[in-house]
Parts: sequence; structure tokens; C-alpha cells
Amino acid sequence: MDLEKLRNYCMAKKGVTEDFPFDESTLVFRVMNKMFCLTDAYSGATCNLKCDPERAIELRETYEEIIPGYHMSKKHWNTINLKGTLPDNFIKELIDTSYWLVVKSLPKKEQIKLD
Repeated sequence: MDLEKLRNYCMAKKGVTEDFPFDESTLVFRVMNKMFCLTDAYSGATCNLKCDPERAIELRETYEEIIPGYHMSKKHWNTINLKGTLPDNFIKELIDTSYWLVVKSLPKKEQIKLD
């Protein structure tokens, strides 16, 4: 998956914004101001996605393109190699999971705004 596809897919989700809160290259996608996806805006080679802790371990053991989250909580985040052999549809599923994990953690009144 290239950077343009990743960006378009993330931005099409309800309540999503993007910014560069850390530096001029780390592009962050947020839902209701909570991060769910981070990537390097120049290379687009990897992205960090939130994941259920048990599923995160399972994914790392199954796919060499998935490793513990770089500069993130290793328990809750994975780094995905976007230039590897993972199909785009699978990466989209991982993005969806990250998005919904963050949405579920929002207060109910914030979740209602996304309906």
C-alpha cells in the first residue's frame, strides 16, 4: 500500500483529521483527536496501528511485516511494513481495527457524533 492510498483510506473515515504533532515528517491520523495511525510522510514505508494486545502478538508471530510498535507502547501498537507482501485489503482491515479500538475508547457523547 502506498502513502496516497493509506492517506485516502484513513481520511475517508468519519471524524478523522491529520496533523504533524511531533515533527515535519510524522503524519498522524486521529479520530476525535485520538491517534489511530502514524506514518512517515516522506517514505510511507511503514505505519503504526493500534491493536488488541493478544491479536498484536498473534499478528507479529504470523507476519514478518508486522513488528512491535516503533516508539509506541509495544503492548497496544504494531508497526506494519507497507512495502512488504501484505495485501492492501488486509492492511485496510488493520486500519479499521485501529480506528474502531480508538472509537470504542471515546466517551459515549463523542461516539454519538460519529454515527
